[in-house]
Amino acid sequence: MNKTAAVLFAVLFSFAAAPQNPDLPPVQRQVRDQTIISKELPSADLTFGKDFQYIGGQVVNLYGNADAEQHLFMKATGSGSVQAFYWVQFEHFLPTNQYTYDYKPDRTTDIGGLQFIYDVKSFTDYTVTLRDPRSDGAAIGTLFARHNLAFPKRAARVRMFHLPTPDRRTELMIIYGEAVPDDSQVPAGDDGVRLDDVSPEAAKVFLEHARQGLTIRKHAKPL
Repeated sequence: MNKTAAVLFAVLFSFAAAPQNPDLPPVQRQVRDQTIISKELPSADLTFGKDFQYIGGQVVNLYGNADAEQHLFMKATGSGSVQAFYWVQFEHFLPTNQYTYDYKPDRTTDIGGLQFIYDVKSFTDYTVTLRDPRSDGAAIGTLFARHNLAFPKRAARVRMFHLPTPDRRTELMIIYGEAVPDDSQVPAGDDGVRLDDVSPEAAKVFLEHARQGLTIRKHAKPL
């Protein structure tokens, strides 16, 4: 284990071992088999492919500005190596601030009638996204750590955002990640390469993989 990996492991272990903040709300959404049932924001069922295993859910506070309910599904080989994952996050800003989500709709995709703004990047080491122990990435990393799992190192990720309210203070974020072989021709970088710009064809492939494993069904009426 190199020094960087050792430091990262220590950060994740300390985060995972910390007691749940009693001031945080409990997980609101139900998970049945492969489906997350969301009664609101948005009111929809999110169903993942049968080869993805549900790891767990938690609520975390982000920098004192927002609460986020996180859920994690992953697909692994027989040896336990993570090949792909879905990280789902229902997030909202707290009443103590006036922040809004300001994603630019440069690229959009529709899944089950929900419109998502998306981007695609590839990394030589995806753990770069876990550096800040207060971040949502570090928090979701604890769910992997609790099950003796880790993000795939060389990886491509599709990040999708749906804004269910006009005030843009609430979001549904879905991140799909996929392990990329070391000998792959897909360009990657230490801080991530924007495949949408550098390799649009590769970006389309990973977006399609993300769409293939996810089905969204909006509820006819709020539950």
